[in-house]
Amino acid sequence: MKKIFCLILLPLVFIACNNAGTKTDCENCESFTGDFLYMADAAILKGDDFIYAVQLDEQAQELANKVAPIKKEAYDMVQVTVKGVLSQKPEGHEGWDEILSIKEITTIADKPSEADILIQQ
Repeated sequence: MKKIFCLILLPLVFIACNNAGTKTDCENCESFTGDFLYMADAAILKGDDFIYAVQLDEQAQELANKVAPIKKEAYDMVQVTVKGVLSQKPEGHEGWDEILSIKEITTIADKPSEADILIQQ
């Protein structure tokens, strides 16, 4: 009887442990899809009808690290889907009006986005 109980309990413990790390603790998160650009002192997410500053934190750095091998040039943008919280910029600060704080990285494209404007060299 103990063996049967252990055989049933063991897979349940593994499943519960695997699912524990996948949930985010973000109740007010929204999903955003756009082209991501990261530079040393700024990051943006540009969609079809928006441009948001991205808060420079661990999640933005992690996304930048994942996007870096995909980019061909320094200013290439890569389409990503992230979950995060949008807030207004603090009074007296320069930059975009809204700041996106990334909470979860959902998807990353496997190639850079096409440039909106092509500059001939």
